[in-house]
Amino acid sequence: MTVGPLSHQKKEASCNLSFARLSGILDNLVMTHHQDIQDINANKSEKKGLVGSVETLLRKFRQAAFLFALVPIILAYVIALGTSLSPGLYLYWTVEERLSAFPLLVKAPILGSTIAAGFILFIFTIIVIVPVLNLPARFFINPYRGPWFSLESIPWFYHNALTYLVRYTVLDFITPTPLNIFFFRAMGMKVGKGCMINTSNISDPALIILGDYVTIGGSAYLMAHYGMKGYLIIDHLKIGAGTTVGLNAKILGGVDIGRRVAIAPNHTVFPKTKLADGTKVGMPDPSNPVN
Repeated sequence: MTVGPLSHQKKEASCNLSFARLSGILDNLVMTHHQDIQDINANKSEKKGLVGSVETLLRKFRQAAFLFALVPIILAYVIALGTSLSPGLYLYWTVEERLSAFPLLVKAPILGSTIAAGFILFIFTIIVIVPVLNLPARFFINPYRGPWFSLESIPWFYHNALTYLVRYTVLDFITPTPLNIFFFRAMGMKVGKGCMINTSNISDPALIILGDYVTIGGSAYLMAHYGMKGYLIIDHLKIGAGTTVGLNAKILGGVDIGRRVAIAPNHTVFPKTKLADGTKVGMPDPSNPVN
């Protein structure tokens, strides 16, 4: 059967039409992407009323707004550190006063031990004071997707700043013990019974939910936020009962892990991942052993 010129013209026209449609779709995607970037970086907030006016000021004067947002965090740091140091200082000055008549050879080891005891008191105090200072922020921390410079990001920023104050001072000294679980619960994390948290690399505890008997391996990372296409995305991180997270694994925001899941060491669970009950992630295949 021969194909005439008319058939060739129809095929060519069909190809041109398909190409035109594909080009149109790609153009729309590019325009939408550019529109997203413009919206994310826009100085004017889409919110209405007083809230919109305040957020617009935040975006127009970003550096000044950032510095202004640091003021309550600095004040919280001063209060937390000053209050937490007070018991140790009181103990030291009390002991020093009572040892005033003793020779230096006697005073030195006693005062040294007093300083060490003061540090222990500092640990116990700061893991109580910081959650108290965090209480106002807990009521405003919710899942969010939008610009970094927004009213919704301020309590999230404040919450993590306080979490990191303990994380980078004393948290490693009390991990894993009931004390680090007490601290995370006090910061808003929902922790089931019998859990073992052998890491201090945790952000956004107020948005993390652990079921019963969950094991978090050493140096694992849990964080309920991430950035994508210019957006700040804050979302719950859920880990079901009986799940084990391996050494140095990384679990990000929006992840929903079922019960009795095993996550291999060094494995990353990306945002929006859902793992069914009993899943094994990143584990070697026993049917294909490595020689």
